[in-house]
Amino acid sequence: MGNDLGDIYRDYIHCLNRQDWERLGQFVDDDVIHNDRPLGLSGYRDMLVGNFSDIPDLRFSIDLLVVDPPHVVSRLLFDCSPRAEFFGLPVNGRRVSFGENVFYRFRDGKIVQVWSIVDKAAIEAQL
Repeated sequence: MGNDLGDIYRDYIHCLNRQDWERLGQFVDDDVIHNDRPLGLSGYRDMLVGNFSDIPDLRFSIDLLVVDPPHVVSRLLFDCSPRAEFFGLPVNGRRVSFGENVFYRFRDGKIVQVWSIVDKAAIEAQL
């Protein structure tokens, strides 16, 4: 099952990068929780759509992936140009590189809970 979750997760990241919102429900549970906030699938989708709107060149790149069912832990890397303020910082279109540490809990092959921490200090150091 560990390799299966790794494959599911990689497919999920490909889904995000393609902005294939119709397929998001194949990877994310209807009642998903993000950072202890119950968003549900539609709220989670809205969050992601907003991210791509705010960061037109957004691309998720897996740097590190650890699978320990039912959990997946990933370090994602980003090299992008947010349009305006980003995490309260005046990025305003400048290119920034940073990481995000994300912990996922899966149930029946779908993401049911996400804990995410962005390396804001790395962004601050570039401004």
